[in-house]
Amino acid sequence: MGGENKALDAPPYSAAPVDVVRMPGAREERDQVAVEEPLEIRINGEPVAVTMRTPGHDEELALGFCLTEGLAPTHAAPPADLAANTIEVDAPGFDLTGVRRSFYTSSSCGVCGKGALEAVAVEAARIESGLRLPSELLANLPERLRTAQAAFAATGGLHATGLFDPDGELRCVREDVGRHNAMDKVIGWAFLEGRLPLVEAVLCVSGRLSFELVQKAAVAGCPILVAVGAPSSLAVELGRDRGITLVGFARAGRLNVYTEPWRVVT
Repeated sequence: MGGENKALDAPPYSAAPVDVVRMPGAREERDQVAVEEPLEIRINGEPVAVTMRTPGHDEELALGFCLTEGLAPTHAAPPADLAANTIEVDAPGFDLTGVRRSFYTSSSCGVCGKGALEAVAVEAARIESGLRLPSELLANLPERLRTAQAAFAATGGLHATGLFDPDGELRCVREDVGRHNAMDKVIGWAFLEGRLPLVEAVLCVSGRLSFELVQKAAVAGCPILVAVGAPSSLAVELGRDRGITLVGFARAGRLNVYTEPWRVVT
Protein backbone atom coordinates (compact mmCIF):
# COMPACT_ATOMS: atom_id res chain seq x y z
CA MET A 1 0.00 0.00 0.00
CA GLY A 2 2.20 2.98 -0.08
CA GLY A 3 2.44 6.35 1.15
CA GLU A 4 0.57 8.58 -1.25
CA ASN A 5 2.77 11.42 0.05
CA LYS A 6 1.87 10.72 3.69
CA ALA A 7 5.32 9.53 4.74
CA LEU A 8 6.19 12.94 6.23
CA ASP A 9 3.48 12.36 8.84
CA ALA A 10 5.09 9.14 10.02
CA PRO A 11 7.34 9.15 13.10
CA PRO A 12 11.08 9.36 12.37
CA TYR A 13 12.73 6.09 11.32
CA SER A 14 9.39 4.23 11.04
CA ALA A 15 9.24 4.27 7.23
CA ALA A 16 11.85 3.75 4.52
CA PRO A 17 11.71 4.50 0.77
CA VAL A 18 11.81 1.62 -1.73
CA ASP A 19 11.29 1.19 -5.46
CA VAL A 20 8.11 -0.56 -6.54
CA VAL A 21 6.62 -1.64 -9.88
CA ARG A 22 2.83 -1.19 -9.89
CA MET A 23 0.69 -3.57 -11.96
CA PRO A 24 -0.98 -3.42 -14.35
CA GLY A 25 1.03 -0.99 -16.39
CA ALA A 26 4.49 -1.74 -14.93
CA ARG A 27 4.77 1.77 -13.49
CA GLU A 28 8.01 2.28 -11.56
CA GLU A 29 7.49 4.48 -8.48
CA ARG A 30 8.92 5.21 -5.06
CA ASP A 31 6.99 3.86 -2.11
CA GLN A 32 7.29 3.60 1.67
CA VAL A 33 7.64 0.43 3.73
CA ALA A 34 7.75 -0.09 7.50
CA VAL A 35 11.23 -0.22 9.02
CA GLU A 36 12.11 -3.42 10.87
CA GLU A 37 15.33 -3.68 12.89
CA PRO A 38 16.52 -5.75 15.85
CA LEU A 39 16.56 -4.30 19.36
CA GLU A 40 18.71 -5.87 22.05
CA ILE A 41 17.35 -5.45 25.57
CA ARG A 42 19.93 -5.59 28.35
CA ILE A 43 18.94 -5.90 31.99
CA ASN A 44 21.50 -4.77 34.54
CA GLY A 45 24.15 -5.04 31.82
CA GLU A 46 23.19 -8.56 30.71
CA PRO A 47 21.77 -9.14 27.19
CA VAL A 48 18.49 -11.02 27.72
CA ALA A 49 16.29 -10.39 24.68
CA VAL A 50 16.28 -9.54 21.01
CA THR A 51 13.06 -8.40 19.38
CA MET A 52 12.45 -7.30 15.82
CA ARG A 53 10.77 -3.91 16.03
CA THR A 54 10.10 -0.60 14.31
CA PRO A 55 12.50 2.00 15.78
CA GLY A 56 11.01 4.64 18.04
CA HIS A 57 9.95 4.68 21.69
CA ASP A 58 12.56 2.00 22.41
CA GLU A 59 12.75 2.80 26.11
CA GLU A 60 8.99 2.32 26.41
CA LEU A 61 9.26 -0.96 24.52
CA ALA A 62 11.97 -2.29 26.82
CA LEU A 63 10.09 -1.24 29.96
CA GLY A 64 6.81 -2.70 28.74
CA PHE A 65 8.53 -5.93 27.72
CA CYS A 66 10.11 -6.31 31.16
CA LEU A 67 6.91 -5.46 33.01
CA THR A 68 4.87 -7.99 31.07
CA GLU A 69 7.52 -10.64 31.67
CA GLY A 70 6.93 -10.27 35.40
CA LEU A 71 10.03 -8.19 36.10
CA ALA A 72 10.21 -4.93 38.06
CA PRO A 73 12.13 -2.40 35.94
CA THR A 74 12.82 1.09 37.24
CA HIS A 75 14.52 2.84 34.32
CA ALA A 76 15.50 2.35 30.68
CA ALA A 77 17.96 4.28 28.50
CA PRO A 78 20.54 3.80 25.74
CA PRO A 79 23.60 1.96 27.09
CA ALA A 80 26.73 3.72 28.26
CA ASP A 81 28.71 2.22 25.37
CA LEU A 82 26.18 3.80 22.94
CA ALA A 83 25.71 0.48 21.13
CA ALA A 84 23.21 0.85 18.30
CA ASN A 85 19.78 -0.76 18.56
CA THR A 86 20.28 -1.47 22.26
CA ILE A 87 18.46 -0.41 25.41
CA GLU A 88 19.71 -0.88 28.97
CA VAL A 89 17.11 -1.55 31.66
CA ASP A 90 17.65 -1.21 35.39
CA ALA A 91 15.79 -3.91 37.32
CA PRO A 92 17.01 -4.41 40.90
CA GLY A 93 16.72 -8.01 42.01
CA PHE A 94 16.65 -9.44 38.49
CA ASP A 95 18.10 -12.95 38.43
CA LEU A 96 19.16 -14.10 34.96
CA THR A 97 19.28 -17.73 36.08
CA GLY A 98 15.64 -17.54 37.15
CA VAL A 99 14.26 -16.64 33.74
CA ARG A 100 11.59 -19.22 32.90
CA ARG A 101 11.86 -19.17 29.12
CA SER A 102 13.92 -17.90 26.22
CA PHE A 103 13.46 -14.18 25.58
CA TYR A 104 13.85 -14.42 21.81
CA THR A 105 10.74 -13.04 20.09
CA SER A 106 9.91 -12.40 16.47
CA SER A 107 8.04 -9.47 15.01
CA SER A 108 5.19 -11.61 13.73
CA CYS A 109 4.16 -13.88 16.57
CA GLY A 110 6.13 -13.31 19.75
CA VAL A 111 5.88 -16.66 21.54
CA CYS A 112 5.14 -18.98 18.60
CA GLY A 113 6.08 -22.56 19.41
CA LYS A 114 5.55 -22.14 23.16
CA GLY A 115 2.44 -24.29 23.21
CA ALA A 116 1.82 -24.82 26.91
CA LEU A 117 0.15 -22.07 28.89
CA GLU A 118 2.65 -22.60 31.67
CA ALA A 119 5.54 -21.71 29.37
CA VAL A 120 4.34 -18.14 28.91
CA ALA A 121 2.29 -17.51 32.04
CA VAL A 122 3.11 -14.36 33.99
CA GLU A 123 1.72 -13.71 37.42
CA ALA A 124 -1.16 -11.24 37.21
CA ALA A 125 -4.00 -10.84 39.67
CA ARG A 126 -7.56 -11.29 38.43
CA ILE A 127 -8.89 -7.90 37.34
CA GLU A 128 -11.74 -6.69 39.55
CA SER A 129 -12.36 -3.30 37.91
CA GLY A 130 -15.98 -2.18 37.84
CA LEU A 131 -15.51 -0.21 34.62
CA ARG A 132 -18.56 -0.44 32.32
CA LEU A 133 -18.78 1.29 28.94
CA PRO A 134 -21.37 1.66 26.15
CA SER A 135 -21.10 -0.79 23.26
CA GLU A 136 -21.28 2.09 20.79
CA LEU A 137 -18.21 3.74 22.32
CA LEU A 138 -16.22 0.49 22.21
CA ALA A 139 -17.26 -0.27 18.63
CA ASN A 140 -15.91 3.11 17.49
CA LEU A 141 -12.47 2.77 19.12
CA PRO A 142 -10.75 0.96 16.22
CA GLU A 143 -11.70 3.75 13.81
CA ARG A 144 -10.40 6.36 16.27
CA LEU A 145 -7.19 4.35 16.54
CA ARG A 146 -6.92 4.05 12.76
CA THR A 147 -7.07 7.82 12.25
CA ALA A 148 -4.09 8.21 14.62
CA GLN A 149 -1.87 5.68 12.82
CA ALA A 150 0.46 7.99 10.90
CA ALA A 151 3.03 5.30 10.11
CA PHE A 152 0.35 2.90 8.88
CA ALA A 153 -0.96 5.62 6.60
CA ALA A 154 2.51 5.92 5.11
CA THR A 155 3.33 2.23 4.79
CA GLY A 156 0.26 0.03 5.29
CA GLY A 157 2.52 -2.34 7.22
CA LEU A 158 2.29 -1.63 10.95
CA HIS A 159 0.22 -2.82 13.89
CA ALA A 160 -1.01 -0.39 16.53
CA THR A 161 -2.16 -0.31 20.14
CA GLY A 162 -4.10 2.59 21.60
CA LEU A 163 -4.86 3.46 25.21
CA PHE A 164 -8.25 5.13 25.70
CA ASP A 165 -9.88 6.69 28.74
CA PRO A 166 -13.50 5.91 29.75
CA ASP A 167 -14.74 8.81 27.59
CA GLY A 168 -13.16 7.27 24.50
CA GLU A 169 -10.33 9.80 24.34
CA LEU A 170 -7.07 8.46 22.94
CA ARG A 171 -4.27 8.97 25.47
CA CYS A 172 -1.45 7.07 23.77
CA VAL A 173 -0.93 5.31 20.45
CA ARG A 174 2.11 3.32 19.39
CA GLU A 175 2.84 1.51 16.11
CA ASP A 176 5.22 -1.33 15.33
CA VAL A 177 5.78 -4.21 12.91
CA GLY A 178 5.14 -6.48 15.91
CA ARG A 179 1.70 -6.32 17.52
CA HIS A 180 3.19 -7.35 20.86
CA ASN A 181 5.80 -4.57 20.57
CA ALA A 182 3.10 -1.96 20.01
CA MET A 183 1.38 -3.15 23.19
CA ASP A 184 4.66 -3.12 25.14
CA LYS A 185 5.34 0.45 24.03
CA VAL A 186 1.96 1.62 25.32
CA ILE A 187 2.40 -0.21 28.62
CA GLY A 188 5.88 1.27 28.95
CA TRP A 189 4.42 4.74 28.35
CA ALA A 190 1.76 4.13 31.01
CA PHE A 191 4.47 3.03 33.45
CA LEU A 192 6.47 6.20 32.88
CA GLU A 193 3.30 8.29 33.29
CA GLY A 194 2.39 6.59 36.57
CA ARG A 195 -0.85 5.20 35.13
CA LEU A 196 -0.41 1.52 36.03
CA PRO A 197 -2.51 -0.44 36.77
CA LEU A 198 -4.90 0.54 33.96
CA VAL A 199 -8.07 -0.14 35.95
CA GLU A 200 -9.99 2.77 34.36
CA ALA A 201 -8.79 2.41 30.77
CA VAL A 202 -9.32 0.46 27.56
CA LEU A 203 -6.66 -1.01 25.28
CA CYS A 204 -7.48 -1.29 21.58
CA VAL A 205 -5.41 -3.21 19.02
CA SER A 206 -5.47 -3.01 15.24
CA GLY A 207 -5.45 -6.76 14.52
CA ARG A 208 -6.45 -9.97 16.21
CA LEU A 209 -6.30 -10.87 19.92
CA SER A 210 -3.57 -13.39 20.70
CA PHE A 211 -2.86 -15.05 24.02
CA GLU A 212 0.20 -12.88 24.46
CA LEU A 213 -1.69 -9.60 24.04
CA VAL A 214 -4.28 -10.67 26.62
CA GLN A 215 -1.46 -11.67 28.97
CA LYS A 216 0.13 -8.24 28.62
CA ALA A 217 -3.21 -6.50 29.23
CA ALA A 218 -3.69 -8.63 32.34
CA VAL A 219 -0.30 -7.69 33.75
CA ALA A 220 -1.11 -4.03 33.07
CA GLY A 221 -4.39 -4.43 34.97
CA CYS A 222 -6.58 -3.37 32.02
CA PRO A 223 -10.21 -4.56 32.26
CA ILE A 224 -11.29 -4.14 28.60
CA LEU A 225 -9.37 -5.16 25.48
CA VAL A 226 -10.83 -4.31 22.06
CA ALA A 227 -9.69 -5.59 18.67
CA VAL A 228 -10.57 -5.21 15.02
CA GLY A 229 -10.14 -8.96 14.53
CA ALA A 230 -10.91 -12.19 16.34
CA PRO A 231 -9.45 -13.67 19.52
CA SER A 232 -7.78 -17.06 19.64
CA SER A 233 -9.08 -19.86 21.85
CA LEU A 234 -6.22 -19.34 24.32
CA ALA A 235 -6.92 -15.61 24.40
CA VAL A 236 -10.54 -16.28 25.36
CA GLU A 237 -9.48 -18.81 27.98
CA LEU A 238 -7.03 -16.37 29.55
CA GLY A 239 -9.46 -13.45 29.36
CA ARG A 240 -12.07 -15.49 31.21
CA ASP A 241 -9.54 -16.62 33.80
CA ARG A 242 -8.20 -13.09 34.49
CA GLY A 243 -11.54 -11.27 34.36
CA ILE A 244 -10.84 -9.26 31.19
CA THR A 245 -13.62 -8.22 28.83
CA LEU A 246 -12.50 -9.27 25.35
CA VAL A 247 -14.18 -7.47 22.45
CA GLY A 248 -13.53 -8.58 18.88
CA PHE A 249 -14.66 -7.65 15.36
CA ALA A 250 -15.30 -4.09 16.54
CA ARG A 251 -16.21 -2.19 13.38
CA ALA A 252 -19.08 -0.30 11.77
CA GLY A 253 -20.96 -0.01 15.05
CA ARG A 254 -20.85 -3.76 15.76
CA LEU A 255 -18.80 -5.96 18.05
CA ASN A 256 -18.58 -9.42 19.61
CA VAL A 257 -18.02 -9.80 23.36
CA TYR A 258 -16.25 -13.05 24.26
CA THR A 259 -15.69 -12.73 28.02
CA GLU A 260 -17.06 -10.67 30.92
CA PRO A 261 -19.92 -9.14 28.84
CA TRP A 262 -21.36 -7.33 31.88
CA ARG A 263 -18.87 -4.51 31.28
CA VAL A 264 -20.45 -3.71 27.90
CA VAL A 265 -23.64 -1.64 28.25
CA THR A 266 -26.11 -1.77 25.38
